Amino acid sequence: MVSLDSESDVLQRGDSAPAFELAGADGELYALEDFAVYEALLVVFTCNHCPYAKAKIPELNRLAEEYDDLAVVGINSNDPQEYPDDSFERMQEIVADGTVDYDAYLHDADQSVAAAYGARCTPDPFLFDNDDGDFRLAYHGRLDDAPSPDDDPSVREMAAHVETLLSGDEITAAEKPSRGCSIKWMDGNEPEYWEL
Repeated sequence: MVSLDSESDVLQRGDSAPAFELAGADGELYALEDFAVYEALLVVFTCNHCPYAKAKIPELNRLAEEYDDLAVVGINSNDPQEYPDDSFERMQEIVADGTVDYDAYLHDADQSVAAAYGARCTPDPFLFDNDDGDFRLAYHGRLDDAPSPDDDPSVREMAAHVETLLSGDEITAAEKPSRGCSIKWMDGNEPEYWEL
């Protein structure tokens, strides 16, 4: 298992969210514009098998429940051939049994969305502000200060950033990279920014 910090030169603060249209584990098809009714959007590249990602499911569920004006969207981009637990079928199972209760859990089957966002690891969170229908990156960084899956966080950092954003203020905090397992790219799909 590779552990690394997420860092990318692809999406910077103020940049617009790349468009997507992806299948949801609930059987629906979702596009970026489907979340335009929300003031903020938290896109988290995640998966089913990584212990770092699994440890953050309760926090993502909590964020989705706490903030009516925030859409929490998980995107699984991992190669299911090499990692069967990251299959779309497994995504459907953990949504159906209530383990994952985000606003949407989407399957990036060809990994193009992860590449467009510059996602590096699972989980890799991107928080966007809805600027009249244009989602602009407000913060790219970790959900909390727990350094490993077995640690309890002392600060819910992303929740604080969401509060700042929803209050109409700009997030000025320095971005603290998320930590997790590398995204499992299919052969030949590794983006140019990808370096191990």
